[in-house]
Amino acid sequence: MSDWRRGTIGELANGYRGVTYSAGQLREFKAHDTVTLLRSNNISGGQLNVKDVQIVSKRIVSDHQFLTPGDIAVCMSNGSKALVGKSAQLLTASDERFTVGAFCSVFRPQASVNSRFLAYVFQSISFRSNLDLALAGTAINNLRNAQVEAFACEIPPYEEQSKIAQILDTLDTAIRETEALIDKLKAIKQGLLHDLLTRGVDANGQLRPPQSEAPQLYKESPLGWVPKEWTVAGLASAVQKDRSVIRTGPFGSSLKGEHWRESGRPVVTIGSLGDGAFIESELLFIDEKTAKQLVDFELCTGDIAFSRVADVGRSVVITEEQRGWIMSSNFMRISVDSAKARPRLLQLLLASSILVRKQIRMTVNSAGRDVANSAVLMALRFPWPMPEEQDQIIERVESFERKIAMEEAQHQKLLAAKEGLMDDLLSGRVRVNSLLEAAQQAAAPIVHQSVGQPGA
Repeated sequence: MSDWRRGTIGELANGYRGVTYSAGQLREFKAHDTVTLLRSNNISGGQLNVKDVQIVSKRIVSDHQFLTPGDIAVCMSNGSKALVGKSAQLLTASDERFTVGAFCSVFRPQASVNSRFLAYVFQSISFRSNLDLALAGTAINNLRNAQVEAFACEIPPYEEQSKIAQILDTLDTAIRETEALIDKLKAIKQGLLHDLLTRGVDANGQLRPPQSEAPQLYKESPLGWVPKEWTVAGLASAVQKDRSVIRTGPFGSSLKGEHWRESGRPVVTIGSLGDGAFIESELLFIDEKTAKQLVDFELCTGDIAFSRVADVGRSVVITEEQRGWIMSSNFMRISVDSAKARPRLLQLLLASSILVRKQIRMTVNSAGRDVANSAVLMALRFPWPMPEEQDQIIERVESFERKIAMEEAQHQKLLAAKEGLMDDLLSGRVRVNSLLEAAQQAAAPIVHQSVGQPGA
């Protein structure tokens, strides 16, 4: 590593603070004399996005504040310390001119520096460590250009900078391709859900043709056209006889901050509700004595834990491992007879914006927030296929979800590989000569087959 040297970011780039402007200086439309102004919210996932931008006159933007290809936009001030230091690079030139607001800075690489290498320096563990030190002990999450320019970093020769950037770019390309595929799969899943919940699966295991193509297969209902074999009914038709259909979580006075423990019986809250599953790291806990006093609010296997506030309609089907967990006051428990209605199908119906969710969200509380209650849910009507068809619908959905999960696991694997490589390469612990070919081989398997149309 004798050809490397210890230096600072200031030897690689110069920082220029963004544009200060007032509300009166904003323009409504883009024109030949305006500039698109990017703020902290336009820096996301290491990339620049041009949604929700501001438009200002060129007159208030100095020459060095214009973004040029290779420049890096860095968030320098934010109410959240975790967001300070996030960065993204302008990769290519366009007819549209960009600048950044005063809470951001532009870092412009020196002519002797590979701009892609510099972009990775701003994403490195070393940069984040320097950032944490700079912000430690202050309540003001604000960086100065001079502070960032003073951050220490390892500086390799230009040729090695280029090779490091090439290796990391190879992984970045694979990461972006995987992200694009995940987005595509999620969009297709939404279309598949709509088709399955309105058309279902016929005796041959295929999606029924649409009503417009095969009207003889459908009948009119309060929910619109549904397959002739289906019934339309409320939750009462699927109730477990030995349990109430719906129960709301305990009053807030039953669970206070003084009840929380580091371990014990899990309590599910809105904060622990993810996309169809609980986030276990966000669970809260109570001791067994308190849990026994809240036995009426225990969750049983097959129950649906349903969010009655805060994005009403999100829900989780309770597994055997989660039996006995306690729901908080912002939840409702829905108990159905699984021989009549599969809990997973009901969960899909509750989350369906086409069939149910819009109806639920028509009810608001005194504060103007969406809220659901037992009366709202009991008034809903659901399309109920026969149990065997419910199983086929669920299998179709879960098969697609497994595809998405596989791609998301691959995405996490690539992110971890990139983070490890960045740390090794940018510190000089691992040299690049043998790694360029290895990185290309690692990314080679990321070749995805095109996804067919649902029901094909």
